[in-house]
Amino acid sequence: MTNLHIATFGGGCFWCIDAAFRRVKGVTLVSSGYTGGHLEAPTYQAICQGDSGHAEVVKISFDPTVIDYDTLLEIFFTLHDPTQLNRQGNDVGTQYRSVIYFHDEAQQLKAHAMISTQQAHHNAPIVTEISPSTTFYPAEDYHQDYFNENPQQGYCSILIAPKIAKFELAFKNWIVD
Repeated sequence: MTNLHIATFGGGCFWCIDAAFRRVKGVTLVSSGYTGGHLEAPTYQAICQGDSGHAEVVKISFDPTVIDYDTLLEIFFTLHDPTQLNRQGNDVGTQYRSVIYFHDEAQQLKAHAMISTQQAHHNAPIVTEISPSTTFYPAEDYHQDYFNENPQQGYCSILIAPKIAKFELAFKNWIVD
């Protein structure tokens, strides 16, 4: 059995990031949650206040023999606008910041290298934070796999569905059959 690796990304509302990574070959588990803040056992309501310091993130378990961390980073940068500080579209606040939580030095180095590579594709500076992984708190059950469980909900059908379609086209070789 291959040792699974962990990646943790925040790129706005976790529903979109969660939905995309659930479709990726080699990703074995996706959990929406909160990390990077000062409250112990935060709730969604506490996070929405914007003063807990937490970011909405997805924690991903992946098989590095199937998909590598660099490819996960490329997917992450496709799913959100890394030039928006503390927001993604209409979602505003530090909880929606663009952030990569690294789990080891190799991930930290790869994240910095990817930002350098990605910067050439953006007119504005990339503001993605790169921070060491801290305690991850799973979000409430209703946030897990939200897009697939609620495809007709307005936010899902209007905002997430087009991003997922774009993502699936760009990464068609990485989509689970």
